[in-house]
Amino acid sequence: MAYLGDPKRTIEILNKYHIVFQKKFGQNFLIDTHVLDKIIAAAGITKDDTVLEIGPGIGTMTQYLCENAGKVIAVEIDRTLVPILENDTLSEYDNFRVINEDVLKLDLKQLIDDENGGRPIKVAANLPYYITTPIVMKLLEERLPIDNITVMVQKEVAERMQAGPGSKDYGALSLAVQYYADAYIAANVPPNCFMPRPNVGSAVIRLTLHKEPPVKVHDERLMFALIRASFNQRRKTLQNGINNSPELSFSKEAVSAALQKMGLSETVRGESLTLEQFAGLSDLLGA
Repeated sequence: MAYLGDPKRTIEILNKYHIVFQKKFGQNFLIDTHVLDKIIAAAGITKDDTVLEIGPGIGTMTQYLCENAGKVIAVEIDRTLVPILENDTLSEYDNFRVINEDVLKLDLKQLIDDENGGRPIKVAANLPYYITTPIVMKLLEERLPIDNITVMVQKEVAERMQAGPGSKDYGALSLAVQYYADAYIAANVPPNCFMPRPNVGSAVIRLTLHKEPPVKVHDERLMFALIRASFNQRRKTLQNGINNSPELSFSKEAVSAALQKMGLSETVRGESLTLEQFAGLSDLLGA
């Protein structure tokens, strides 16, 4: 069998089916087998695993997943690709199923129950860059039975997910991801590994989900509203960011008193607070 990781085979399939790259779906097909090996290794996929793949495209990564996993469920939004997957590129595999849906509208808990008896699955994907954050946050926030999420994303986004306080990449996404998971960049991937070549570098990041969040907080929603407020206007002080947020209604005095209790200055900015400090601020303000 000729693997799609070979650019010749990818071109052959694209020509055979007259495939036009769908910009609206952020389609960039991977043409480097070393990167595929790194994704499989980073996710730790074995024959005991059921894998959910998001956006299989023409099946480049899916072939590798099918060879290494027990079962692969692929969710593909572009209906023109479904017959190619079923009748051509993945027709030799009996451990594969494609679902033609928008993953953001799918009941993933039900899907995992149906396909894996509610046991933890692994997620692998070469995610469309324009919709990376909503997909990752859905997978994390719905508290699904997932062991790890190993995805290809824009390099800059991977760096934001992994960033710590005080760095320029640190922000609301860093804190949200790190509340739910441990983030590890497994590989950097240059543009020439894709067809067509994207304008930016990419990275493979593995998110290993925490069994329990690393911090305890009384009101998660309030904590995340405070985080959003403090990074919406990054150059403002934390106090002003919270004061200007339409989501929140704390007075400057209340915020100032809470910061004082925590031993923090009134002029502190959100980018210097740890996840633990945001949890502490949330508990003080929500009390």
